[in-house]
Amino acid sequence: MSARSVSLLGSTGSIGTQALDVIGRNRDLFTVTAISAGSNVDLIARQAVEFEVPLVAVASGSPDDVRTAIGAYAGELGRTAYAPEIVVGEEAAETAAAVGADVVLNGITGSIGLRPTLAALAAGSTLALANKESLIIGGDLVRAAAHPDQIVPVDSEHSAIAQSLRGGRSEEVRRLVVTASGGPFRGRSRAELADVTPEQALAHPNFSMGRVITTNSATLVNKGLEVIEAHLLFDIPFDRIDVVVHPQQLIHSMVEFRDGSTIAQLGPPRMLVPIALGLSWPERLDDIDEPCDWSMAQSWDFAPLDDEAFPAVQLARRVGEAGGTFPAVYNAANEVAVDAFHDGRIGFVDIVDSVERVVDAHAEAHTGSDFDASTVEGVLSADAWARGQAATVLGL
Repeated sequence: MSARSVSLLGSTGSIGTQALDVIGRNRDLFTVTAISAGSNVDLIARQAVEFEVPLVAVASGSPDDVRTAIGAYAGELGRTAYAPEIVVGEEAAETAAAVGADVVLNGITGSIGLRPTLAALAAGSTLALANKESLIIGGDLVRAAAHPDQIVPVDSEHSAIAQSLRGGRSEEVRRLVVTASGGPFRGRSRAELADVTPEQALAHPNFSMGRVITTNSATLVNKGLEVIEAHLLFDIPFDRIDVVVHPQQLIHSMVEFRDGSTIAQLGPPRMLVPIALGLSWPERLDDIDEPCDWSMAQSWDFAPLDDEAFPAVQLARRVGEAGGTFPAVYNAANEVAVDAFHDGRIGFVDIVDSVERVVDAHAEAHTGSDFDASTVEGVLSADAWARGQAATVLGL
């Protein structure tokens, strides 16, 4: 493949740091033209100097602090001539997304990734999408802005589906099978989840992620979001998207074809390969991760999802089928509920119960005409309404 320029949004997070690891091992193939972060000035300064990035964007902080940190690290490495453009403020990530890089990797967490996603698409960049929330809440707005094949999924499940779809034509697909680890509470009943603590919810068996994503994996809200994302990415109806519990997370997802065959993508439960493919799609890079060791005896387990104990996926199907601003409401209400859980205000099972109450209120109070899902302002208005309604429901 020819060399590509990359703009990396959320460079100091888990996705961003792993992306820079991949880029660092393939400097002949990638140059970093812009990086953005929330507030981790120290780390983004180190990254900027190491990769000599022309544009450094930080959502909060002081331009002088960013400039000073960069100057200090540049001095340590003898790169005193390095002087990037620095952007600080709420629109920093959007600015970085709009530079016109060949690839924009959106690794931001949350609905704040929507405007950068749209900016990257408008600039004509290939969008390597790890920020699932922007597609889920933006729905048809994001799809309308994207050219065919402009979005490359980075979530491991959707990357697996995209890879598996290479084995057949879209009209040959019978269903998608999204795998789930089951989280740290797999096998527990709803009653057994009542006394779960925040510390237990953050103890994911396979991954180390941020607080919101890790908690979403414990409640399976994350899997519900992934079902909506799969529908939007691959145009498969919700009744043809299944979720199966696979604790080992070696099979990342599967595609079942109409002749009865199933093609699965598998590998270690890590994000390096999906991230690398997001940068290089449709090409593959060499030696990104260690493959499975087939010389070792091993067993893989599969089980149906317990919808009674973990109702988040069923609720996600409901809001996904409703469309409009319902997915934005689901996502926003969940973020408020997760914060309330970690603040000790509600119990674990109250998270999804509270989200459902907000969704019900949205269905009763809004016919769909109150919020315009075809505009950014309409989507973000629904997001703000849901956060306020969630606070009311939770008594915050």
